[in-house]
Amino acid sequence: MSKKIKKVLAKKNNNKIVCLTAYSKNIAQILDKYCDMTLVGDSMANVLYGMKNTHKISLDTIIQHSISVRKGIKKSLLVVDMPKGSYKTPSEAKKNAKLIFKKTNCDAVKIESNNKNFKIIREIIKAKIPVMGHIGYTPQFKNRFKVEGKKKREAKKLIKESVSIEKAGAFSIVLECLTPSVAKEITKRLKIPTIGIGSSSHCDGQILVTDDILGLSGFYPKFVKRYVNLNTIIEKAVKKYSKDIKTKVFPNKKNFLYGKWKKNRFYKKNRKFL
Repeated sequence: MSKKIKKVLAKKNNNKIVCLTAYSKNIAQILDKYCDMTLVGDSMANVLYGMKNTHKISLDTIIQHSISVRKGIKKSLLVVDMPKGSYKTPSEAKKNAKLIFKKTNCDAVKIESNNKNFKIIREIIKAKIPVMGHIGYTPQFKNRFKVEGKKKREAKKLIKESVSIEKAGAFSIVLECLTPSVAKEITKRLKIPTIGIGSSSHCDGQILVTDDILGLSGFYPKFVKRYVNLNTIIEKAVKKYSKDIKTKVFPNKKNFLYGKWKKNRFYKKNRKFL
């Protein structure tokens, strides 16, 4: 077990675990200063590629973004989502998890539960690759969004599922859109940390999609808190840029690489290309 995994496990019942998603080095290096875990989520399908759901994002795409994110991560635990279709069987799951681990140098992978893939978790862990579980609203297996655990029978099923994931060897588990009472009960029963998204403050930690909290995605359900509206800020900057070009304010002499700039080191080094 790595030091980073141990550090996350030690926060159970002590300190809240901070998690966000990242798809590039630039964002990752900012998150790394404040997050305990950084997830390369298959949510990039919606956020970056404009897909209706997460079902068609490829393993290669996930890997390429993870390689970029890895470059910005130093201290936080890097978790990579295994996309839909990449863990249909135990052997396929192990093969693809090894590929992700080898190419991205991540710390763990995450797979969504369909209440049947406990053996798959065990197989991946046998390959010495840590696994984060995920129950509740699991977008890879469910097309219709709803809060889960409202009925007693459903609540018992979710609790049983979480216990099975822990027994299979997962080091943590995402609880997505569960009722507060069910999230509280699962967090109480499990020895591993629970990471909530839309599942109340009873969880050991929280995760959100970074683009959602920055006001970039346009997706703002009740469980998302938008900390800034970057859409508006970016639009103002682009509008000003457009105006400066049309009114010939930009570029001006300050932006030229000639004249007094000829003494600049950049110019001397690159003049044959200019």
